[in-house]
Amino acid sequence: MRLNQCQNFHDFRRMARQRLPGPIFNYIDGAADDETTYRRNTEAFEACDLVPDVLRGVADVDMSVTVMGQKLAMPVYCSPTALQRLFHHDGERAVAAAAGKFGTMFGVSSLGTVSLEEARRISGGPQVYQFYFHKDRGLNRDMMARAKAAGVQVMMLTVDSITGGNRERDKRTGFAIPFRLNLAGIAQFAIKPAWAINYATHERFRLPQLDGHVDMGGGAMSISRYFTEMLDPAMTWDDVAAMVREWGGQFCLKGIMSVEDARRAVDIGCTGIVLSNHGGRQLDGSRSAFDQLAEIVDAVGDRIDVMMDGGVQRGTHVLKALALGAKAVGLGRYYLFPLAAAGRPGVERALEQMRVEIERAMKLMGCRTVAELQRRHLRFR
Repeated sequence: MRLNQCQNFHDFRRMARQRLPGPIFNYIDGAADDETTYRRNTEAFEACDLVPDVLRGVADVDMSVTVMGQKLAMPVYCSPTALQRLFHHDGERAVAAAAGKFGTMFGVSSLGTVSLEEARRISGGPQVYQFYFHKDRGLNRDMMARAKAAGVQVMMLTVDSITGGNRERDKRTGFAIPFRLNLAGIAQFAIKPAWAINYATHERFRLPQLDGHVDMGGGAMSISRYFTEMLDPAMTWDDVAAMVREWGGQFCLKGIMSVEDARRAVDIGCTGIVLSNHGGRQLDGSRSAFDQLAEIVDAVGDRIDVMMDGGVQRGTHVLKALALGAKAVGLGRYYLFPLAAAGRPGVERALEQMRVEIERAMKLMGCRTVAELQRRHLRFR
């Protein structure tokens, strides 16, 4: 399959599957337990119908939004995800460049494989730094200071990952960072030699945000031990409130799912929340962010910027979330599969398809601006 044949999310996924060794494809594609929540994330959009207006004079549409003080040319952003140079040697560099070209926001993870400073240099667009809460409070402070020095505008603390989800696909292949593959996993690498040659002939795989804490040589700590030993499951609202005060700017919590927690995020001074179940990768059986969106927007939407991610595969999915009151919508696998398939050209093609789909759908809905998308445009089955 070639890049110019990819017309949608499923095409990019197929192309990524052709290129990647099975353990790495399944790391992107997989989710927790029975993967029920992963499937439900997209199915939630399909249980909602659009009701368009006609004859509204939509020769021109403006799909820009402002979220957490950042002006985005379109109402989607590239959610921060870990380990991107595993999928393609350009990794976060490709995503930063593509997001900059399309005038939208992207995120660098504390488990990113390119430094947040380098990503900041590549894209002139808004950048989010996603991080986890560590037992070492000094490390938390250092991470925030480093982000501020790099010119990052928005901090995004992930709050749904105090322990790793049960990802059984990874267990079957022995997938881990550093690699600890079992025989089944090694065999799947052997039949995709192009990936291995590419991996071996580019710069050493690193986690620049965690240099000195997680050693990709296998010495200091693996990724799984990072989650079990370095992250602090005792984290409380008081801990996060102190970080919000210390940062003193745009601060977002990713992984909020209940109205009570959304209200607490407002109370401690957060400027944004992302409704998210981590793409179904953490607590299987949890509700989809789209299904929770209306009640949380009703509770706090006038006091904090509410975003969501999970299961988004089409421009119409984005419109449904915006109509319920989301300020912007995060993309994850939607850009990771094209990254794995073709690097920067893949991410750019995916973002261009999303831009075209949103513009077309807004015209067909009779909406010239994002603000004109209202709940009256939706019906739930």
